Amino acid sequence: MTSDRSPVVLLGLLLLAGMTAAAQFAKISVIFPEIRAIYPGAGPGVGFLLSVISLTGVATGLVAGMLVAQIGFRRVVIRALLLGAVISTLQSAFPPLPVMLVTRVIEGLSHIALVVALPTLIAQLATPRHRPFVMTLWGSYFGVTYALMAWAGVTLADRFGPASLFLVHAALMAGLAGALAIALPRGTITITPRPLPSFREVLASHPRIYGSAWIAAPALGWFFYTLTFVALLTVLPPYLPDATRNALSFWMPLAGIIVSVTLGARLLRHIPAVRIVLLGLALAVLSVLGMAIWPGAFVPAIALFGSLGLVQGASFVAIPQLNPLPEDQALANGALAQMGNLGNLLGTPVLLAMTAPLGYSGALLFAVLAYAGCAAVHLLSALRRRR
Repeated sequence: MTSDRSPVVLLGLLLLAGMTAAAQFAKISVIFPEIRAIYPGAGPGVGFLLSVISLTGVATGLVAGMLVAQIGFRRVVIRALLLGAVISTLQSAFPPLPVMLVTRVIEGLSHIALVVALPTLIAQLATPRHRPFVMTLWGSYFGVTYALMAWAGVTLADRFGPASLFLVHAALMAGLAGALAIALPRGTITITPRPLPSFREVLASHPRIYGSAWIAAPALGWFFYTLTFVALLTVLPPYLPDATRNALSFWMPLAGIIVSVTLGARLLRHIPAVRIVLLGLALAVLSVLGMAIWPGAFVPAIALFGSLGLVQGASFVAIPQLNPLPEDQALANGALAQMGNLGNLLGTPVLLAMTAPLGYSGALLFAVLAYAGCAAVHLLSALRRRR
């Protein structure tokens, strides 16, 4: 962009669109007991309503990164929002579970398209001066959405029934599709036209993309981050003292968001994103050691998630810093979405397997190993880039 001013309204609409994509997860998660009551004979199968979007993301994340740039970012965003609106409307009727699962698979395609196309658009539209802050805001969209849904979404469902949450979600997605059709100009990102890749070309490109020290580094590091984040928030609370458990469960995710949009955004204006990721990982390991020395203490647990806030925002900023071309950014965002879904899918089962024999110590060991793996990925990738 030649202007020194970022299009604030347009960026705000894109960030809101990202929040509706996060709500595709949250609308099931925050009222899960009510969903289980709707499908009383489903047993454990109802849990797939949560995980099937992650499975879709794992299967199609990198493919989406390859296709989005060829189809066109504006077209993908608007159509994905409209598809999401239609699916959410259908889901509000709560059809039989097999049909509901099919709608969730289709919804996963809408979700992966949005989380690949939106950050690429945001990074291109924001000026270099504003990009670190805006991408940090994007990095917090999931946590902010969950907090809002846990507050307003649950209240809405309690008062008007679970269907109302799905219908409001559908209306928001449809409204944003209309607003972006007007506000998002055609040709916002100039790309080189290429034919759509064949299935064989898609498979062959995976090793090339994941072998790139520029495209793949943020995604591979993101895998280790997502491996721990939701898993620790889910598994850790029972090991915390009764006196601080509720307060910690509330403040831990908020600490990451607060640090990300304040200290993280400020540091990213002066320090390369990968270094901020490594700083956050080092502080996270120190926080875990503090949790081992003072089990249940408030400060180390809050410091852990505050440190992860640095990793969170900087991982998204690293994508445009390492990949100036929009096509490469789309691939990097696709890989990041794929690895993030894989981390979310595996994190809680792996952590439960470690805490079964080791208890609280197993959770802390799990965190240290994951953060060491994340640091190793970034350090090795940096070494390859220097060579």
